[in-house]
Amino acid sequence: MSPAQLFPVPAGHWTGDGTGVTVILPPAGTVGSGEVRGGAPATREFALLDPVRLVDRVDAVVLSGGSAFGLSAADGVMALLRERGAGFPTPAGPVPIVVGMSIFDRSVRTGPPGAQAGRAAALAALAGGDLAVGRVGAGAGASTGKWRGRSDPGGVGRAQRDAGGVRVAAVVVVNAWGDVLGRDGEPLFGGGAGSARPVAASGMENTTVAVVLTDARLSKSDCFLLAQSGHTGFARSLHPAHSRYDGDAVVALATGEAGAEADLDLLRAVTAEVVADAIRAAVA
Repeated sequence: MSPAQLFPVPAGHWTGDGTGVTVILPPAGTVGSGEVRGGAPATREFALLDPVRLVDRVDAVVLSGGSAFGLSAADGVMALLRERGAGFPTPAGPVPIVVGMSIFDRSVRTGPPGAQAGRAAALAALAGGDLAVGRVGAGAGASTGKWRGRSDPGGVGRAQRDAGGVRVAAVVVVNAWGDVLGRDGEPLFGGGAGSARPVAASGMENTTVAVVLTDARLSKSDCFLLAQSGHTGFARSLHPAHSRYDGDAVVALATGEAGAEADLDLLRAVTAEVVADAIRAAVA
């Protein structure tokens, strides 16, 4: 499968004026967990992702601009999934499990994406096709390098690799306080000894969020470990990462479609590389 198709988990964008939404719709029964390491997160349903919680499935992940305001984009996705009969079964009918993660962009001031934008992005995912990268969807208003007092490129990136008979992919929205680093460990924009360093942080207008997907068969606890390895990819390709001014978060999803158990440690090692690849692809 093409990496653009996420083997081939549906994913789509809605892009507005300097903001947007990106939705990933894994197949029914997909197992998920996640971890937050940044100090200023804007998330929805993250408590449910703890491995000790009852529900282990995830029906959608919604990435959005607008910080906490943008989390309302998930309402539109949840309503659409309910119409389609998707969700965790309850006596009152299925309840879609929709996880949200938002970045801070200018729409916090000008008007964040809401339920209609989320629905539009979900419909784009269901329509199929390539998932664009760069300043589109949830990455439309993203930037990096702010710890240097600059506004370097940010956006949506994706990558995919094989991992011992299974596949792992990542979709990342890069809106970091720090720099994006190349494979040589050097900043991709404006690096060097003479680069300015701010004396103090300029605010919490940051956050990098990622979705890791694999077709391996994993438990919820395994997915939690995979999310942790996604954060290793942050540390390899962003500096600084996981600051008090970022809401860095990773959700890991296992579709089980490969029908095989994975070497978890190999999968974790590859995940760190795939997330780093996706972060660099966001600004390429």
